[in-house]
Amino acid sequence: MQQSGAAGCRGCALFSLLGVLFFQGIYIVLSLEINADANVRGYVGEKIKLKCTFKSTSDVTNKLTIDWTYRPSSSSRTESIFHYQSFEYPTTAGTFRDRISWVGNVYKGDASISIRNPTIKDNGTFSCAVKNPPDVHHNIPLTELTVTERGYGTMLSSVALLSILVFVPSAVVVVLLLVRMGRKAAGLKKRSKSGYKKSSIEVSDDTDQEAEDECMTRLCVRCAECLDSDYEETY
Repeated sequence: MQQSGAAGCRGCALFSLLGVLFFQGIYIVLSLEINADANVRGYVGEKIKLKCTFKSTSDVTNKLTIDWTYRPSSSSRTESIFHYQSFEYPTTAGTFRDRISWVGNVYKGDASISIRNPTIKDNGTFSCAVKNPPDVHHNIPLTELTVTERGYGTMLSSVALLSILVFVPSAVVVVLLLVRMGRKAAGLKKRSKSGYKKSSIEVSDDTDQEAEDECMTRLCVRCAECLDSDYEETY
């Protein structure tokens, strides 16, 4: 009887190593799925989030652990940069000293971290491992981080977009104003040649027209000032 019990325990140990639990004649497969972004891009000096999520068949307990590791692009050496078990324990030494922050929530299946003040030297491969006993067997997703300098091209594209949004409407108003002024000048020239004399109603209309033209001129000047102001703030 004892021998059969011992054999049964050995069988339980073996199945546990294989990620299978034998309970009351039923084989239960333990499941823990982890997902992470395969590629993450960021810019020097701007905080970067490394996303990692997990799904477990077991409830989250204080036995749950999360481990993040890092391998530089130029080396095969792997270093631990973050550990979690009830509390977060970011690394206090090495490349990421005082730069790793916990931004996850284990009760929502989130094991994400962030990197402050990233540099090009941080480029490499990150891995996220989660264990939630008895769910301890899982895939280990890898995230390739690429950090680059934010080039002038990105800044210029923003300035160009701002310029288009402000300049185009101003240009349309200016063109309409010039067309109207041209038509008015041509009409006056034609009337002066024919000796035409304006009526009191036409004089009143001309006064209103002049006020409208002055208003449109002020609008054009204001738009130009806005464009100059936005351009200076961008730089």
